[in-house]
Amino acid sequence: MKLTATFILMIFILGCKKGTTNGMNKIDTTKTEAPAGQLSYLALGDSYTIGEAVAQSQSFPYQLAESLNGQSLKVAVPRIIAKTGWTTGELQTSIKAAAISAKYDIVSLLIGVNNQYRGYSVADYRTEFKALLQNAIGFAGGNTAHVFVVSIPDWGSTPFGKSSGKDPQVIAREIDAFNAVALEETIKAGVSYTDITPGSRMASADLSLVASDGLHPSGKMYQNWVAQLAPAVVKAYK
Repeated sequence: MKLTATFILMIFILGCKKGTTNGMNKIDTTKTEAPAGQLSYLALGDSYTIGEAVAQSQSFPYQLAESLNGQSLKVAVPRIIAKTGWTTGELQTSIKAAAISAKYDIVSLLIGVNNQYRGYSVADYRTEFKALLQNAIGFAGGNTAHVFVVSIPDWGSTPFGKSSGKDPQVIAREIDAFNAVALEETIKAGVSYTDITPGSRMASADLSLVASDGLHPSGKMYQNWVAQLAPAVVKAYK
C-alpha cells in the first residue's frame, strides 16, 4: 500500500516506543562489548543512524564496520543509540538514561535534522550539539581523533521533501545553516567532519539513493557515505 504524506511525516518526526529490527520507527540501544582484538564502535544519532526503512545491515554504521573490516581494521558490531525523530535534546536525554560507562574506539555523531524540521533555533542547536560532541569525545576516552561527525543530509531533495509543501530551497538553506554550526564546532573541538550533504542532494535526480519510504536514504546512499567516512577512520588508526 502506498504511504501517504501524512503517515511518512509521522515516521519522520515521531518514532515509536517499541523497536524493531527492520522497517519503520526503530530504536536501537543495543549494548555490545567488543571481543578481544576488535575495535568497539558507538554510533549516536537519529533515523539516519539506525537506517530507517532499510535493513540494519544497510545502515551506515553497519556498512562502515563492514568496510573497515575489509581494510584490516577489525571492528565489532556497532552499538547504536538512535531513534527516528530525535532532536539534539532528545538524544542527550537518552544518552544520560543509557548511563554509558564503557569507552569506545570509534564514535560517530549525526544529529540535527529534526531540529531543523521542527523549526528549532540554530542557536539552541549550537549549544546542544557542543554538549553532544563533548559526550562523544568522552565516550572515546578523550581521544578526539577517534570521533567522527557526519553532516545532516538534505531531506528536501527526496520525493517526500518535494511533496511536503515546504520549499526545497528553504530546506536546503536551513540545513546548510545547521551544518555550518556543526562544522564550526567540530573543527574547534579538533574532530573529523565528513560532509555528505552535497551527495545527499543527488537524490533529487537519482531515486536509487532513496529508500522505499521516499524520504530516508537507501543502502546505496549509505554506501556513498561510508566511502567518504571510512578513509578518515582508517587514517586515525594508521
